Amino acid sequence: MLTASVALTGCNLAPKYVRPIGAVPAALPQGGVYPTAPTDAPDVTKIGWRDFFVEDRLRQVIALGLDNNRDLRLAAANVLQARAQYGAQRADLLPTINANGSSTYTNTAAQTAGFGGIAGGSSSDISTYSANVGFSSFEIDLFGRIRNQTKAAQEAFFASEEAQRSARISLIAEIASAWLTMASDQDQLRLSRETLKAFEQTLSLTRAQFRIGVASELEARQAETNYQSARNDIALLSTRIAQDQNALNLLVGATVDATLLPSGLDEGDAMVKALPGNLSSDVLLRRPDVLEAEHKLIAQNANIGVARAAFFPKLSLTATLGTISPALSGLFGSGTGTYNASPALSLPLFDAGRNRNNLRAAKAAQQGAVATYEKTIQTAFREVADALAQRGTIDEQVSAQTARAEAARIAARLSQARYTAGIDSFLVSLDAQRTSYAAQQQLVTTRLNRGTNLVELYRSLGGGL
Repeated sequence: MLTASVALTGCNLAPKYVRPIGAVPAALPQGGVYPTAPTDAPDVTKIGWRDFFVEDRLRQVIALGLDNNRDLRLAAANVLQARAQYGAQRADLLPTINANGSSTYTNTAAQTAGFGGIAGGSSSDISTYSANVGFSSFEIDLFGRIRNQTKAAQEAFFASEEAQRSARISLIAEIASAWLTMASDQDQLRLSRETLKAFEQTLSLTRAQFRIGVASELEARQAETNYQSARNDIALLSTRIAQDQNALNLLVGATVDATLLPSGLDEGDAMVKALPGNLSSDVLLRRPDVLEAEHKLIAQNANIGVARAAFFPKLSLTATLGTISPALSGLFGSGTGTYNASPALSLPLFDAGRNRNNLRAAKAAQQGAVATYEKTIQTAFREVADALAQRGTIDEQVSAQTARAEAARIAARLSQARYTAGIDSFLVSLDAQRTSYAAQQQLVTTRLNRGTNLVELYRSLGGGL
């Protein structure tokens, strides 16, 4: 029986795992709006975040967030919990050995009378002492039920580790984006304050002209419209910057020191301008969220083996080795040894369809895990493709917006000179001022988009840790 049991423990009823393929094209998008990177371009997925983010204040804020963010602490706790659950499940592969000791005291009466009653007699006390070591109901894993349960727990543990890595990468990207957004809003606020001064000068001039009858009240009211609009922008941006800091504090999990906060985007590049070169879609398989989905798929694959094993016989064994003696002093003496071995075999005959439906549920869960895995890869492909598409044109956008803002600034200056000289109407000058202000605002927004695009490209490629 022992030989047969050992031979059968090699059985595994779980289907062989094969990674799903074909959910996305073999290569990432190329040509058209997608940038062409040099062949010697660095692999973004292997650049650590401390090397990717070169702005020292931003690096300090990210490091602070990795130490204090509560979501990251929760992810770490989930890893510890999954590891402990895997260890507890793995323990079922070996018997649980216990040591037991007991004593029994019995009083018996020696009957001396005949049938029907006790006429007289004597009694004596009998004591028994025993000690034994052994295990009870240890299942010999004939068809891989316990091994597959252990495999599923192990994959759940691996999935939790990948979830933690994914949370770290996402947190790094979110902190960087929030920091850049605050820098952009600081630039917008500075622009609005400078524009307010220019609008204030124009408003003072038109009011003075209105008082002496050179300009109409309409022109004065139009100038005031621009001035009040800039005032409103300053108020909104001041609120937004405060909210940006609150968002950054929440991500970091602590109050960020004022010396680590940005004052604008024009202070230099915060990141390495690295483009991935000639990447295939296989790079997506290394993303933590994709690896997490794959580990969950493997776990569901193992659960099918668990469900299939329920159809087959289950062999369990109880065995003890001990000693028994009528006297405590002779408990471990010669001739007191005992042993017990009790194998038990059970085979399900009728369960009203329970095992069959458990197997159907396991197969359905596995099919759902396949769909989740493929959808995760497709989502990753779309995120990388979107980031590459924007990366391919963002420098052109920044260049165009810079030229537009400069042209609008010069046009506003020339229009003001022509109005002062009486060549153009005040409405033309006022419209040129609005256009220049809007163009400069859009330039700041485009610069922010360039920065956040690099962050997103780094994140979507599973940026190095």
